[in-house]
This record gives sequence, structure tokens and C-alpha cells, in this order.
Amino acid sequence: MEMLRATYGSDSEEDDADDSAAAPPIVGSRSSSGSSRSKADSVNGRSNLEQLDPLPPPPLDLLQSPNVLDFSSTTQGSRIRSFPHVEGNYALHVYVPVVIPTTMKMPVALFVKRIASLVPGLYAVDIDYPLAELCRDDLKLEQMLLGREFHVSLGRTVPIKVHQIDSIVAMLRQKFQSQRRYRVEFNKWDVFVNDEQTRSFLALEVLGGGLSEITKQIHIVDVIYRLHGLPEFYKNPRPHISLLWGSGDMSDRLKQGIEEIDRSYKNANLSCGGHIFTCKTSGIECKIGKKTYSICKFLD
Repeated sequence: MEMLRATYGSDSEEDDADDSAAAPPIVGSRSSSGSSRSKADSVNGRSNLEQLDPLPPPPLDLLQSPNVLDFSSTTQGSRIRSFPHVEGNYALHVYVPVVIPTTMKMPVALFVKRIASLVPGLYAVDIDYPLAELCRDDLKLEQMLLGREFHVSLGRTVPIKVHQIDSIVAMLRQKFQSQRRYRVEFNKWDVFVNDEQTRSFLALEVLGGGLSEITKQIHIVDVIYRLHGLPEFYKNPRPHISLLWGSGDMSDRLKQGIEEIDRSYKNANLSCGGHIFTCKTSGIECKIGKKTYSICKFLD
């Protein structure tokens, strides 16, 4: 393994550039006898290496820039950020965690299975697992997609510098220290496309209960972003949780699929009572790089 590392270099450069800062170099010391042995060691080392089998070529993904998306690897469905890699930057995301209640998972699962049959090429958000494979196993679908935590974003995901972390976290905690718990209603399936038109998301949008509370929280985050020179959220925010994604602008196909499923529900006299599911919020969190900060727990 050490020989491989010496040949190819460390694989730490493949880590998320916005998730960790570079470690300071370690400077070692050499004894006076070290230099006298170096030439003999190097000769012996070369002769030993000549006897070893040649090393295999490095994996292709090590030769690619971390910001390059390989569309040939369709089973992986990896996503790229909308901002370039800059050494020392950390990705900031402020959000309200959401968990689908157990009693509400069945109707969501039925919808997801229908959309998978109508629109191929979709993946589960964050885990980037092909939806078609998840739909073959109900247990996998429930655990890997519906059983995970989703996020209602309160601000854009943006890069920040290390010296901004403490200030942002402190301001968020100060502004949100007296928030009360509220109920959120997810009323509508809809499609969102990112600014670069490289990703389409199938999401559940908040149109009823919780909309005013979330909108106020977005405005608070906007103020903190503005003070740190960060871009504010969209002018007309549409709070939602994203469940699935596909490559490129798939909005037309996804909307047609949603309309077809809605028509079939109406023909079968199936109704969700004005919302798909509801849940109570628990608090606000902030993820910076790979570390998650608890901003506040809502009061009852």
C-alpha cells in the first residue's frame, strides 16, 4: 500500500474540496547517518522494485478533475456542486430537517413507484441510488429513500471561508433562539431545476401549513448571509423537500408524469385530503463541510 501511495500519491485529493481544509505538512528530521545510507538504500530499492510485478494503472476517476461529471457511469448518478473547487472553502447549508411519518410512507411509495415506471433515469437524492433498483425491493425503498432525513432549505448552499464559520453559526443561533415548533403540510408534487439546468428534482412543496413560518426563517437567514457577503435566497421562495433527481432539464417529462398520476387518482376517487403528508418540525440545523451544527430546537 505504501508503494502504491508513493507511485500514485494520496487519494485525499479526491475528497470533497469544500468539506475539509488541507492538513499542514509534517516536517521530519534526519540523523547524520541517514545521508550516508541514502545512496545504498536507493540502489537496493531500485533493484527490489525491478523484481516486482508492474503496478496496474491508476483508476480513471483519479485522473479526472473533481468537478467533472462522468455521464458514462450511469449507475452511480453522482452530482456536482454549482460552484468551483477553491482550496480552503466549506459548503454551507442551513435547513429544517424533515422525516416522513411512518403512516404517510405508503402513499408516497406508491407515487414514487408510478413515476419510476413513467420517467426512467431517476435517482434518490443524496444517496444517488437508481430509483428503478429501489422499486424492486419495498424494504430498500422504505429504508433508503423514505426512511431518511430530508431538508427544507432556508438558504442557498454556498462556499464560505474557514474564518466565517464561527460568526455564521453564532449569528444563526442568536437569531433562532426563541423559535416555536410548527406543523408543515406538504401539499403538492412539483419539479425544480437548478440554475445550471444540469439537474431536475422531483419534490414535495409546502403550500399550506408552515409556509409563513418557513418564509420568515428564510428572511432571517438572508440577513445573516448578506452580512457575510453571501448570495441571498430566491426572491419568491418555494419551500420543499427533494426526493428524486435526474440529469439535465427533465421538467416536461416529470410534469407529464405527475399529471398522469393525478388523473388516475381522480378517476379512482382517491384523495389525499388537500395534502400528501404533514409533520411537526423539530429545529434548525446547519451543515458546514462534513460537520453538522444544531442551531436551535423548537419550543413546544
